[in-house]
Amino acid sequence: MRLSVERKPVKVLPDTRRVIARYFFNGEERAVELLKKILALDKEETFGLISPLLQDFSKRHRNITRKLLKNAERVKKYVAIAGYEYEKLDEYAKLLIGSYFTHEYSIESAAFFNPSVVPDPDQTNLEEGQLRVIISFRAVGEGHVSSVVFRRAMIDRNNDITVIPAGNYIDEAEKVHNVMYQKRLFLKKAQDADINEEFLNKVIHELEDRFNYEQLKAIVIEAKGATDDVKILKQYNLILALSDSYRRISFSKDTDISDRVIFPLSDFESKGIEDARFVQFTDETGKTVYYATYTAYDGVHIMPKLLKTTDFYDFKTSPLNGSGAKNKNLALFPRKINGKYAMLSRIDGWNNYLMYSDNINEWDNPVKIQEPLYPWEFVQIGNCGSPLETEYGWLVITHSVGSMRKYSIGASLLDIDDPSKEIGRLKDPLIMPNPDEREGYVPNVVYSCGSIIHNGELILPYGLSDHSSGFATVNLQTLLDRLRNGG
Repeated sequence: MRLSVERKPVKVLPDTRRVIARYFFNGEERAVELLKKILALDKEETFGLISPLLQDFSKRHRNITRKLLKNAERVKKYVAIAGYEYEKLDEYAKLLIGSYFTHEYSIESAAFFNPSVVPDPDQTNLEEGQLRVIISFRAVGEGHVSSVVFRRAMIDRNNDITVIPAGNYIDEAEKVHNVMYQKRLFLKKAQDADINEEFLNKVIHELEDRFNYEQLKAIVIEAKGATDDVKILKQYNLILALSDSYRRISFSKDTDISDRVIFPLSDFESKGIEDARFVQFTDETGKTVYYATYTAYDGVHIMPKLLKTTDFYDFKTSPLNGSGAKNKNLALFPRKINGKYAMLSRIDGWNNYLMYSDNINEWDNPVKIQEPLYPWEFVQIGNCGSPLETEYGWLVITHSVGSMRKYSIGASLLDIDDPSKEIGRLKDPLIMPNPDEREGYVPNVVYSCGSIIHNGELILPYGLSDHSSGFATVNLQTLLDRLRNGG
């Protein structure tokens, strides 16, 4: 008999009005010809074009002039090729140039799904029984490009959920900085990414044990200039793309959480940032930090990555390394176990694995702890976010795939001191797609990237057929009793 689950009436839907202004470039030759046409306009014509454009788009973007000027700056060298001096152009000319090299991208136009939830760092001014939370979502727009977006929500004493409406604007990070790299870890990840060792060593041997992006970029550009071999150039481009995946990004402090989008930044994530699994991590001193494991995808390679923040304004991204950092579905435990970081993974695509590490970025020696048992999970089993600590063990919400590629959500209980030991697993799904949840971008799918325990219940946000998101709750004690007594 399946457990009683309450589906909440709250739904979070994609909103096509949520747009960001992105750089648009159609190739060098076309850029030069376009610039010649723009710069042939006199000042009156230029003002007549840019003035109404600013009035229109300032209603859709915070500080649209800053974005246009930034994109104009990016084509500065082509302005010179077109026969003009960029520095001598007035601001209106630069703004008009920027407008032709900018386009709007609707980040949620296709789907808004696969949520995870963590407590908000700000828990002030709440009534007894309330909890303020931050929910992350996978937003998908044109071309199936995924990004990470956020909403704030309030859970009351009855575990009813109110999702705070999003603001009028949405922005990418205001500042993006590359970080220092450790040569040993960089080499290891480069080999994982199938970068040819010969070309890699040509570049790396000239660098110190710690180096930055600009140092690496200068060496790679010099090496690229010495060859016209397409295969060799591709290897050098892969090295640059990998180095570009280590980042620090910062959002303006005047943005609401719903205004911030983490959009693909490097070539290694050009096709999307998928399924961020956020967790509130507590270290040995009691200090908390938020981590998220996610998948970067470039259309060919899958790169597991780690996101770190304390306040959801400033983030650090870095690749995850090692034989256990393969495929998708990595989920970090919310604290160390026996002095080591612990992580769930699914390196082979269909079984659950456990691994430990002294370094949060290095993961080796994965051990298989779960495999599909029941018909509704015969195809694969994976996690639905980080394990939740309870008095009886680690509660792991799972996803499983059965016939007709139908996804269901289940649950397992692992030993608190040795999570490789499974105490119990549900024999029947906790959640299966209801008739009104089956239609979407990918039919017959329910999926979550992280849940939370509050007021004696498991609160589980979940994606509906890769289109939108909903919420469900189940009594925690009832669920744990079932898991402890054979599922």
